[in-house]
Amino acid sequence: MNTNVGGFDRILRLILGLVAISLVFFGPKTNWGWFGLIPLVTAIFNFCPLYIPCKFSTKKEN
Repeated sequence: MNTNVGGFDRILRLILGLVAISLVFFGPKTNWGWFGLIPLVTAIFNFCPLYIPCKFSTKKEN
């Protein structure tokens, strides 16, 4: 599996994922926060499956 998520994109995904998941436990306590797992997992694996059909990548080429 090729990675296609770069540095800034990865950090942004981590932050947004953690903030969304925190909504399950704090604030409005809504189950919609579990959707934060999607950006969190894509940040951990440096891979976004939605980038493939778009032929898009935020990772810098070496």
